[in-house]
Amino acid sequence: MDEAKIAAYVGSTAAMLGLPLSPARAARVVAHLQRTAAMAALLDTAPLAPHDELAAIYSPAAFPPMDDRPSQL
Repeated sequence: MDEAKIAAYVGSTAAMLGLPLSPARAARVVAHLQRTAAMAALLDTAPLAPHDELAAIYSPAAFPPMDDRPSQL
């Protein structure tokens, strides 16, 4: 996405949300979004497979049956 499209997105989103956005602040937001888009594009080109993910998948432990729970004093 080019700078003009990102600027239009920032302006319309701020207007929709009712956020006051000065031109200077809008320019900073556009710069941050451009940087974020560039980083995302780099990640998209990385040859990664699902098994390359290091983060463990969250799986909550099952609650013990009522009979196995410690008694409340």
